[in-house]
Amino acid sequence: MNNYKLTVCYDGTKYRGWQKQGNTALTIQGKLEQQLSRLLGEPVEIAGCGRTDAGVHARAQVCSFRTQAAPDCEVLLKQLRETLPEDIGALSLEPAPPRFHARLSCVEKTYVYRIWNSAEPDVFERRYRYALPEKLDLPAMRQAASLLCGRHDFASFCTARPGKKSTVRELRSIELQQDGAELRLVFTGDGFLYNMVRILTGTLLEVGLGRMPVSRIPAVLAAGDRAMAGPTAPAKGLILWQVNYPDQGG
Repeated sequence: MNNYKLTVCYDGTKYRGWQKQGNTALTIQGKLEQQLSRLLGEPVEIAGCGRTDAGVHARAQVCSFRTQAAPDCEVLLKQLRETLPEDIGALSLEPAPPRFHARLSCVEKTYVYRIWNSAEPDVFERRYRYALPEKLDLPAMRQAASLLCGRHDFASFCTARPGKKSTVRELRSIELQQDGAELRLVFTGDGFLYNMVRILTGTLLEVGLGRMPVSRIPAVLAAGDRAMAGPTAPAKGLILWQVNYPDQGG
């Protein structure tokens, strides 16, 4: 079996998330597998580096798949670009080492959450930014972000899912970047739990809005209780931004 690494981007607005589901054809994984299977003439299953939620976007989602075929990567990439829906883009395709796996080989991920912090209408980017007109206390948010960084049990910052063995992750950095009315929260870590980035965002926004004191953050982390953290921010503001592997210096 030959192993391949495929990098894609997508607008997740109309999709039910990355992972294929039996009750809908509207998943990113399902669309990719459908086209790859048709083009390669055999059933193809792909693994993604992360399972983005319904409505979440990706600038660079890395996938891996195995096939009996030995396709010309340039030709297959061109075919994918011609046949995939216009909201899913194939960025690159290359042979991968036999043991490469998009999720298991990943050492670091970066997510970006975009916020439109203005009362002005956000007409053209409304599907990709969360509109929040209230003034935010950015210094307080940065203090809270610093307390969240490091290796912690993030049970308070995930939606429980059966089968998850550990909720410990290393959150290496949270950056707050402001460009005019747009605020970007940039999260980098060794891995993220289900809904973790959106709950971290919702919690930081509670701090920024004055609804949660910075001093409460350690207690929220220690509690291991989802009810202690802030709300889950809307999916549309979240983008899987970058994925690193050992050969990338990650």
